[in-house]
Amino acid sequence: MILENLPKFNHPNLIVGTDNYDDAGVYKLTEDLALIQTVDFFTPMVDDPYAFGQVAAANALSDIYAMGGAPLTAMNIATFPKCGDMEVFGEILRGGAEKVQEAGALLIGGHTVDDQEPKYGLSVTGIARPDEILANNSAQEGDVLVLTKSLGNGILATAIKADMVDELTVKKVVAEMSLLNKEAALAMKEAGVKCATDITGFGFLGHLGEMTAASGLSAEIWADRLPVWPEAVELAKMGVIPAGCYANQEHMKERTFFEDDVPVYIRDIMFDPQTSGGLLMTIGENRLDILTYSLKERGVKFAVVGKLGNEGKGKIFIKGNEKWS
Repeated sequence: MILENLPKFNHPNLIVGTDNYDDAGVYKLTEDLALIQTVDFFTPMVDDPYAFGQVAAANALSDIYAMGGAPLTAMNIATFPKCGDMEVFGEILRGGAEKVQEAGALLIGGHTVDDQEPKYGLSVTGIARPDEILANNSAQEGDVLVLTKSLGNGILATAIKADMVDELTVKKVVAEMSLLNKEAALAMKEAGVKCATDITGFGFLGHLGEMTAASGLSAEIWADRLPVWPEAVELAKMGVIPAGCYANQEHMKERTFFEDDVPVYIRDIMFDPQTSGGLLMTIGENRLDILTYSLKERGVKFAVVGKLGNEGKGKIFIKGNEKWS
């Protein structure tokens, strides 16, 4: 959807709308309570229906965490063929329901449409204090960028569909994709993070581009510090790249500037459309120790990957390193 074509709504209770490509919309109910709403669903990326349900639910719930909220209720959104195996459909729904329960939210209904291609996801409602919303336009110059989860699961999902990945790798990738960003969100709240987004279909650089553009800032990324799946590196070198990667590159080509020693396969991974990726958060250097301590205490994998500057609205400069030579 081209958000520029949507009507603009001016309302005193609207905290976050469609202007800055945020992860969810936010409406203020009272001075102390805001409602967060999001929806996401997609086709299977793995063969196991239960695992698909888990990943799809974790992906949808992630938008609430990225906005600084806690999920409250969820509703299923699904398509499935009438003549399909209902046990398979049941496993998809079971996987999603258990992930919603893990998040501490309630599954209160949903809607299903007859379609030959299965799709599944959630519409999720969350809550937060209005002054604790983490919108894309809240980043500050000098903030450090911290990323959770590894990049490259879109490449791996493409390879999984083509039976190019061993079973152990599939299990590891599915485990991370189905991992809730709940603990990372709690760490953000403890450290006082003001801006965050989750890395999904637009890839690492696409979502970072939304954040920097909304905040009127630039970013410097240290490519050698990015957490990446080693298996995705090998696949990218072979040219196993999802179509969405090229669409993301095209969208960001005027705003991304790579040093010559950043190899093509690492560039591809930075544009790779993720499924249920990690959180990208910004925080002042004076509070970075608090954030990293809290993430470690909660067992959250993370990396400090860059810094925000003022070298042009939405521009991203990627520095290389001999690590990738």
